[in-house]
Order: sequence, then structure tokens, then C-alpha cells
Amino acid sequence: MPKVVSRSAVSASSDAISTASSTAALRVYYCICGEFVLVIDKSLSSLPRRKTDKAIIIRSQDGPDAKAQVFKLNADTAEPVLVERTTGGHERQYRFYCTRCQLLIGYQSTPPPVKSGPFLYILNGALSQIQGQVPEDAFDGEQPSEGE
Repeated sequence: MPKVVSRSAVSASSDAISTASSTAALRVYYCICGEFVLVIDKSLSSLPRRKTDKAIIIRSQDGPDAKAQVFKLNADTAEPVLVERTTGGHERQYRFYCTRCQLLIGYQSTPPPVKSGPFLYILNGALSQIQGQVPEDAFDGEQPSEGE
């Protein structure tokens, strides 16, 4: 049998210049069940929110006045849903669900894949930066049941 020889070398330089990609801090977000869902280059709390449902707006494509966010979404898709808005209009949502517990995470207005439209919307309270911890705003807008 032939002899197998393997070698590896580690190289590092303290003189290397930092690049924009090496200094960018990526943030990881989890579903409340603990499953990894989103990695993004900005904090979700720093992003704008929709007026209709307070969902966090992630820009998926470059626009005339802003660059797209760098992100990766780990989620399942389902059939589109038609949502009635209080303004009298309707909105077609292509929804994204947690791959483990199937909790609704967010949606976009165009058919999958992710980033096929200009924006991705993450529902308020759907994600946490700490794995296994329920975010404080997860139950905002919920009505307490009669026994509480």
C-alpha cells in the first residue's frame, strides 16, 4: 500500500491591511426555537420598519439611493398568501418559515427565491440574537387570554 504524506502550512501576516469585508461585523439571528435563520451585515434594530405591520425592512437589491444589505436567509417557503390591509388594499406575501419549527419569520412581495424582489420583511419579534432566547418584542400587539 502506498505511503500517504500530508503537509499543511499556516501563514499569517501582522502587516496585512484590513479590507472592508474583513472588518464588517456579521450578525447572526435565530428563531425562538434556536434554529439559525439569518446572518446579516447590520443590526436588525438599526434597519427601518414598515408602517403597515412594523416589520423590519431588509433591502435585497440595490436601489437608486441605497445599496442592498448583505445577508443570507435560512428558511422554508410556502404558497403565497393574500393579506387584506386596513387601508382597503390587498398584498400578496410570499412567506418564509423556520426550517425547524415552521414559525413565520418574514415575507417578500415577489415569488421565491429570496432576493428576487427589492425588499425582504422580517416580522417584529420573530428573531433573536441570542440562541434559544425569546425576544422582548415577540408578543407585542398580542391580546392576553381571559385567564391572565
